[in-house]
Parts: sequence; C-alpha cells; structure tokens
Amino acid sequence: MTAPLGAGLIGAGWMGAFHGESLARRVPGARLAMVADPAPGAAARLAGPAGGRATTDPAELIADPEVEAVVIAAPARFHADLVVAAAAAGKAVFCEKPMALTLADADRAIAAAERAAVPLQAGFNRRFDASFAAAREAVASGRVGTPQLLRSLTRDPAVPGGFDPARVPPWTIYLETLIHDFDTLRYLNPRAEAVSVYAVADALTRPDWKDRGLLDTSVVTIRFDNGAMATAEASFHAVYGYDIRGEVFGSAGMVTAGDVRRDTMTCYGEAGAASATWRRNVDLFRDAYVAELAEFTACVREKRTPPVTGQDARAALAIALAAIRSVQAGAPVRMADIETAPAAAR
Repeated sequence: MTAPLGAGLIGAGWMGAFHGESLARRVPGARLAMVADPAPGAAARLAGPAGGRATTDPAELIADPEVEAVVIAAPARFHADLVVAAAAAGKAVFCEKPMALTLADADRAIAAAERAAVPLQAGFNRRFDASFAAAREAVASGRVGTPQLLRSLTRDPAVPGGFDPARVPPWTIYLETLIHDFDTLRYLNPRAEAVSVYAVADALTRPDWKDRGLLDTSVVTIRFDNGAMATAEASFHAVYGYDIRGEVFGSAGMVTAGDVRRDTMTCYGEAGAASATWRRNVDLFRDAYVAELAEFTACVREKRTPPVTGQDARAALAIALAAIRSVQAGAPVRMADIETAPAAAR
C-alpha cells in the first residue's frame, strides 16, 4: 500500500487551518507532516492534533525530507518566493491565490516549477465545486451554444481582516477576491482569453479609505477574444450571507451555478419568505476545498499536471492588474498593454 503523501503547510491562519485539517482528516492519501507559521504557537496548535511537527521557519519545512509537497496559505506577498523555494527543493506545490502580485513574479514561480519538473497547482476552488464544474461541462459540450454573456459575482458579508487598513493590503478586492471571479469566467468560457478590461470601484461603506486602494465595491467588464462579454462584481457588504454565483448565456441557452442558500427549504410566515444562507467561504465551498487538495495529492502521486496550473493563476492575475489600472486611469485597459508594461508596472 502506498504511504500517505507527506504534506507541509505554510500558514496557519483561518484558510491555512482549514487546509491543514483537510490534509489531516479529509483528503485520502495525504497526511499533515509539518506546519510552519511565524506566529508563536500557531503551527503547533494545528500540527499537534494531527501528529505533525511545527516550526516558525518555512525554510525548515521546505527542507524537511518528510515533506513531499508544500501547501502555501501564507499572506499573498510571500507566495511567489515560497513557490520558488519549494520548487527548488523538488517539492510539489499547491499555492493559494493569488500565486503572485506581479506578472514578473508569476513568471518566476512558473519557471521554477518547470525547471524542477514539479506539479504547481493554484487554489481556485470554484473549479472543484460540483455546480460550477457541471456548468463548465455544459458550456464545453455545446449545450448552451456559443457563449455570449457571462457573469460571476462574489458578495461577502465582510472584507477579510475586517477592513483594518493595517491588515488589508491595497487592491484586495481585485487581488484576493475578484481574482476568483476572473478565473471563473475563464473557466466557464473554455479556450478564450481576455482582451480588454474596464473596472469601476468605490469604497461605499468607508469612503475615507478609498485613497488607500481599500475598495469594497466593484464591477468589472471583460471582453474575450471569442467575442463574449462578461461582468464580474464584488461587494464586501452582503448582510444576507456569502453569495457566489456564475452564469453563461449562449446562443442556444443559459447555464447558472451557485446559490447563497444552504438548502432549498424556505419558511413562509407573516414576515414573508426566508431561507438560511451561508456566511463563510469554508462552509459554502467545504467540499470544493477538500476536492482541490485531493486532486493535488492525486496529481503528485500520479505525476501528472494539475487541472489548475500556474498559467491559470497568471492569467487571472493579469486581469486583476488590468482592473486596477483601469480604476486608476478611469478607462478601459487592453490586456496587451498589461503584458508589455515595464516589470515594475506589472
């Protein structure tokens, strides 16, 4: 019998904690061998119950021979360097989004994985949700005809970090949130790539933070090279719950995916109709988060390319960077201009 894949987790925050618990208890063929987090006690609290070891130093984890694959859930500004270090050590890499904050760093991460011939999978969990996967299949098989209008939205009850300027990096709405929607639109529009982006945004709940790039509301329009037009929208003020949806309208029909409701039960009373709703991403996408790590584990064992690659992460990042530039310029941005911009501007 094949021994479980020894996985090392970097980052024991709320997302890292969920991944760690999944590796320890929910993902077949994997075990949580080690956790690294600089916060005192954070790694031990997660690793201990799973029988894993803890460290405050990611380099120690990457160098450990028991760690065969590295799962990165650290803050985004560290992602690219950690991917490069893990790949250089010959370790397979799963990296939460965004894989990098610049295209130059994304290219550096991809190149490191290619040089080392190790799998590199990006953490776009919606691709592993059953309804989104079924919607993709419906589009890919031609059931809705030629894609014409697409839509993806993320409405969150609160901004990550509580919109504390000390904890939330500028442009979080694009680099951490809408980047999921940009990947979803590419996923639901197979073999097509974005050619232009136009974004509008505001800080409607805290206008005084707008000049810091801390925006809470945005709509992005994307034109694809197959003629399809798409919108992506995000808000950090969905008081009714965690709302994620996708839609493709085509020449032969329409397909939708996602629902804010926990189930189909609706209660009707004097105050009207009400349904229970999801409040957190790890609740709505619990199965998808587990499935993406299960697929990563299988890819490592079977020595095959993951279904969500570094190139997918780069493409979504490029759209996010184009959206940021569009907001700054107040005008549409061509994707070609993002690719040809000086490295510091990308």
